[in-house]
Amino acid sequence: MAMDPKTKTVAQTVGVVFLMGGLAWVSVPFYDWFCRVTGFGGVTDVAEAGSDVILDQTIKIRFDASIERDFPWEFKPLQREMEIRIGETGLAFYEAYNPTDRPIAGSASYNVAPYEAGGFFTKIDCFCFEQQVLQPGERVEMPVTFYVDPEIVEDRDAKYVHRITLGYTFHEIDLPEEQAALSAGEDTTVN
Repeated sequence: MAMDPKTKTVAQTVGVVFLMGGLAWVSVPFYDWFCRVTGFGGVTDVAEAGSDVILDQTIKIRFDASIERDFPWEFKPLQREMEIRIGETGLAFYEAYNPTDRPIAGSASYNVAPYEAGGFFTKIDCFCFEQQVLQPGERVEMPVTFYVDPEIVEDRDAKYVHRITLGYTFHEIDLPEEQAALSAGEDTTVN
């Protein structure tokens, strides 16, 4: 039994809509996985410990900091640049300051430039792994421990990279429930 042309067209259109919806649904996790595997878009790698191999070649790491528009913190790297041997563990610090009269939670997103170096820039520990809560007037130093994977010297494109920029952008997030409850309690207390 053959379908009439209108029913067939409607069935094909509905099928295309479901296919496109399904592709859109899986595209975000797939893109995230792709970026983490390839380092595309400056996504870094994460490791539990430093590299076993340290080369005699050096690379310069530049540190950058910014904040989202209307985010009240002050945020900066404590060093602008360092030179390390490829494979050597580096330690850098960023400073954040909350000049307001209220606790503020922030989360840092990061990127690495040039993009072809992203997959070779490996973080061991980073303040960006967790949300940060700064109390009114609080100033903190936040560390990032990292190394540049020695395999960078063998990569077709990345072997020409001599300077990597690690950038962070802080943006405001909701206070954790316990912090929000404390803040709300302070606001309602009357002496």
